[in-house]
This record gives sequence, C-alpha cells and structure tokens, in this order.
Amino acid sequence: MVRKKGSLILCGAFLFVAWNALLLLFLWGRPPIGRLAEGGGAEPGAGEEWGGGKAKVGGANGLAGEVIRLAEEVESELETQKKLLKQIQSHRELWEQWKELGKRESEDTKNEKNTEEFKKPLQIPAVPPSHKTVDDTKTVMEKQEVLMVTSPQLVMKEQEPKQENKKTVENEVGRTKPSPQIIIPILVIACDRVTVKRSLDKLIQYRPSAELYPIIVSQDCGHADTARVIGSYGSQITHISQPDLADIPVRPDHRKFQGYYKITRHYRWALNQVFNVFPYSTVVIVEDDLEVAPDFFEYFRALYPILRSDPTLWCVSAWNDNGRDGLVNSGKADLLYRTDFFPGLGWMLLKEVWAELEPKWPKAFWDDWMRHPEQRKDRSCIRPEISRTITFGRKGVSLGQFFDQYLRYIKLNTEFVPFTKVDLSYLVREKYDETFEKEVYSAPLVKVEELQQGGSLKGSGPFRVEYSSRDSFKVMARNLGVMDDLKSGVPRAGYRGVVSFISRGRRIYLAPPEVWTKYDTSWS
Repeated sequence: MVRKKGSLILCGAFLFVAWNALLLLFLWGRPPIGRLAEGGGAEPGAGEEWGGGKAKVGGANGLAGEVIRLAEEVESELETQKKLLKQIQSHRELWEQWKELGKRESEDTKNEKNTEEFKKPLQIPAVPPSHKTVDDTKTVMEKQEVLMVTSPQLVMKEQEPKQENKKTVENEVGRTKPSPQIIIPILVIACDRVTVKRSLDKLIQYRPSAELYPIIVSQDCGHADTARVIGSYGSQITHISQPDLADIPVRPDHRKFQGYYKITRHYRWALNQVFNVFPYSTVVIVEDDLEVAPDFFEYFRALYPILRSDPTLWCVSAWNDNGRDGLVNSGKADLLYRTDFFPGLGWMLLKEVWAELEPKWPKAFWDDWMRHPEQRKDRSCIRPEISRTITFGRKGVSLGQFFDQYLRYIKLNTEFVPFTKVDLSYLVREKYDETFEKEVYSAPLVKVEELQQGGSLKGSGPFRVEYSSRDSFKVMARNLGVMDDLKSGVPRAGYRGVVSFISRGRRIYLAPPEVWTKYDTSWS
C-alpha cells in the first residue's frame, strides 16, 4: 500500500514538470492576441514595415506589451501549479505519517495479547469543532468532519519505559502508560445557571490543548441568559441544545421531582450526541456548577489507559466524597484509590460502557441508578485523595442537600501532579487488592473513643476501626466526621467496605470484619 502511494507521488511530480514544460512551449509558440491588420497579420502593425519610423516605435511597444502579457500568464499559471504542488506535498506528508503508523502497528502486533482491548475503530475529528448551536443529529453530522483511524494505537505514543526491568513494563502495556494523543472531550451539562461562566473559565484556563480536549456544552431548559453566556465563548467551545423542553409525565407523588426527570433525560440525549453523533470514544462529564483543578486534564489523560484496559473498572472520577479539609492528606496530592461507590462530579465514561447503559437508562435519579448492583456489576471507579473538582452550586434540584454540611468544605487540589509520568499500574485490581487488604487488616484495631479528642491513643497510624452492621457504621462515621449514607449497601468512597480517611492527622480505615465478602443491599 505504501509503495503504491510512493509511486503515485513520483508520477505526480513527473507530470507536474512535464506539464509546465509543455505550457511554456505553448505560450511562447502561439501568436499573441492583437488587432488584425490589413495584411492579415495578427501582430500589431502587421501591414507595416518594421524598419519604418512610427511603425518601428509601435512594434517595439507591442513587443514589450506581449512580453508583459506572457509573463503575467506564466505567473498566474505558476501560482496555480504552486497550489497543486502544496497539495501534493501535504498528501505526501500524510502518506509518510501512515507509513510510520503502519510500522508502529506492525510492532504492536507482537504484543497482541496485551493490546486486544484496542482493536475497535475510533473516529477522531480532523479539526476541533467550531462554536455552533445544534438542535438535531442531522445538523451535527453535516457539519462535523471526521478522520477515520483503524485503531486507538494509531493515535497513542507509547512512552519509553524508564524501569530497568523492561519485561515487566511491557507486560503492563495500556495500563501504566498514558495516551498522549487520544482525544478526550469535556461534556458540560448546563441548564439555567449563568454561573456556568465560572466553570468554563477554569476549563479553558487549564486546558493544555483545544484539539485534544474539545469542550462541548449541552444546554437544557432553553434559558436565554445562560445561552448568551455560553455563546460568548465563540469557537473555544461547541454549544448544543437539548431540543425537548416539555414536562415529563410523572406520577402525582413525583411531581416535585420533575427536575430529576429532566436532568436524566438531558444526560441521555447529551451522551448520545457525544458518542453517536460527533463521535468520540470517551468523555469526561462535568456539570455547570463544578470548578476544576489545575491538573484536571492531566489526571484524566493518565488514567484513560487504566480505565481502557482493566475490565473491573467502569469510571474515573475527580471527586472524593470525604474530601473535606482535615479528612485528606494534603501532602499526598498524587494518591489515588479504587472505590466501589460511583462518585460522579467530574467523571470519565467509555463509549462501550454507555452502549451497555443507554438501552436501560432510567427516567430519573440517574446517579443513584448507576449505584445499583445491576449496573455496577462489581466494577469500581478510580478516585483521588484530594478532589480535582469542587461544586459551587448550592442552587439546584437537590435544594442544597449535603451542600451546607459536606460539599462546601471539599478541598480542591492546587498542586499540579504530572500523573502521565507516574507508573499507575498499582491501581489494577490484581495488584491493588493484595496491597490494600494487607495494609488495612494489618493496621491495629482501635475504638472510636480512642481516636477522638482526649483519647489515649498514641502513634501516627494507620489504625482500623471495625463496624459490623449498618447502624454501627453510621454511628462511627458520624463520630469521625465522614459521610454516613450508603447506596445499595456501599458507603461513600468505600472499597470492599473500607472507607479510608485522615482523622487528627492519622490514617484511619473504617472497615468491616476481615471475612467480608460482599455488600448487603439492604443497608440503604
């Protein structure tokens, strides 16, 4: 294939040179355009003698004019050929790129077992979408140009392993290394809050590349002032509008939850646009009341390969439900965890997972629905020690639920962590579970009273506090200042029933007995 394209380039160059040679011969050999004299000649003064006075002067002027005319024609033709040559050059560069990518793909087939996850086609926009308001699928598809790529590996540059044990690194392909060239769109869910400006300002401020991180703002509600704010960003973002603004029929006792129904409908429409219309292979979803951290984009880019390669994961979240100042280790901004609780609030989703969820998408309360065992299927998410998002939106359909008590105190990370240069393979379940369980259950077992002010406990920890029932968990959680609610039996930020946090400067594990096997869904 590459050889054929190389031959085409040579053939094109030969034809280009031959064409210009023939053109020059034609232009110099044909008679010039002028008035026909009495003698029938085509040249100026053809019926006159070239040696005679006035005719001589006229002939000279005519010759000069003819030379100028020929020069202008040649210049015009050369300009056209210059454009053609640039097109040939651009195609040549593209073919060279395909050739290089083909070599890389051939090498990658040697590790076919490790790269099995990357065989599905990926469509990537040739250029970042410009600002536009889109109300239907047809309009987007007409305006969006896509470049077909046969495999995500064609747009990922593997970093050279720094470890001495190269074999170990090769066994972790797709898990420990970032994907610098994969396009990760940011979907902003908006409605009627003009304060979306705060969210968009931070996203644009910290975004390292508009091409690699296109921002799509999907607006519901039809709120004109909010639409004007979003539109003011011009080509920096893409603005799409959810077309169905009608109320949703609900049973009488759910009329007060109409907002939850509309939000769930909006999520479904917006995610279908991202995955099926634009289309992308992954997305990071934020809402219009979230502010992001300086390393927000770095965080998701580094974790994309882990999410893609580990089937026991189904999301990456920027949020720690227990991320209040005083409950996190401020000196460990690079610390990441697995969690069985779906956190939301800035999270990455793969197209394959959406294809699984979309057919059964609920009518309301989509986030709690995501926490049901039928959707989670024993899969986990990645979450940070220190949140990469904070919420500033007390106003909303939840009427400030949890905001005053918990959310307003969440600590936002301010330190840039170069996650793409860090080996994150410890988050893969086989490695993580062994280390996590050993650390938790080797920690000394203590009572809550010993951890509280005035307690007799000495040492820097970590320590373990054990609960055995729903009620005992809630009592201990409240006493220690962490969130005490459970969804389908899973505590917020919990993994295998364990909630990890800082209390009075010491690492604490609020944990079930070591014989724990599964969550009790009645604990809700």
